[in-house]
Amino acid sequence: MIKWLLLFVGAAVFFSWVKRKSLTKAGQPQADSPIPAKPPKASAPEQMVPCHSCQVHLPKSEAFVNEGRFYCSLEHGRQIDQDGWIGRALWRASPNADARPNGCAVDLVLIHHIGLPPGGFQAGALLSGIPAQHVVEFFQNRLDPSEHPYFAQIANERVSSHFVIARDGQLIQLVSTQDRAWHAGKSTFGERERCNDFSLGIELEGDGDTPFEPAQYEALAGLTSAILEKYPQAVFAGHSDVAPGRKTDPGTTFDWARFQKNNALPMEKFPFGVQKR
Repeated sequence: MIKWLLLFVGAAVFFSWVKRKSLTKAGQPQADSPIPAKPPKASAPEQMVPCHSCQVHLPKSEAFVNEGRFYCSLEHGRQIDQDGWIGRALWRASPNADARPNGCAVDLVLIHHIGLPPGGFQAGALLSGIPAQHVVEFFQNRLDPSEHPYFAQIANERVSSHFVIARDGQLIQLVSTQDRAWHAGKSTFGERERCNDFSLGIELEGDGDTPFEPAQYEALAGLTSAILEKYPQAVFAGHSDVAPGRKTDPGTTFDWARFQKNNALPMEKFPFGVQKR
């Protein structure tokens, strides 16, 4: 009797041990049954942006950016767009502009120089760190007359130009090529007066005595290509050519032959020649 009792107790203990073992294993991952990985979170779709030139949409990471404007290619950033603005330039709109006369097409580009203050434009650029800062302020009617005696003389003038090329080659645009900038003043080209009506103005930062920088010629070459793509009939002259005796810019330090060579332009694009003057 005792033998059977002991056998029964032993069986009960063994059954209890087996049951606890099974419960323990059931609560643990099996070696041959790995924990399934969590499904990856779906990534947010990349933002699409429109090319400012052609309006084609592309992923933001693939776009070329300038001042918050997106372009699908460098080529589109170098072109003059449908509104008359060039993508690679800094845009600093001037209020000193108005509409061209009806039917008046652009066929003349005038080269100027400007330096503010006179003889001190290089020091001013070094101090401010902003390309052609005083020139831009002048064309935007924001020039502080207290900063320099010469500024007090010109602060109330209302003038502008389509483009400015700073000493470091930075291109700045202030007026759409579709509009008339106020850069030529009283002027005559051939039998036509009021050159502002049918011309574009390009101001090179300089004083007429200091040679222009290689970076300025390089920027001018790129700008010239964009202009001729948009206005293939355009020819090139200096401010002094259309306002002789009144104006001397761009002056004798501007290398017309270098300008002509950089763009491989035919001589008929220069009605006044390429000699320094």
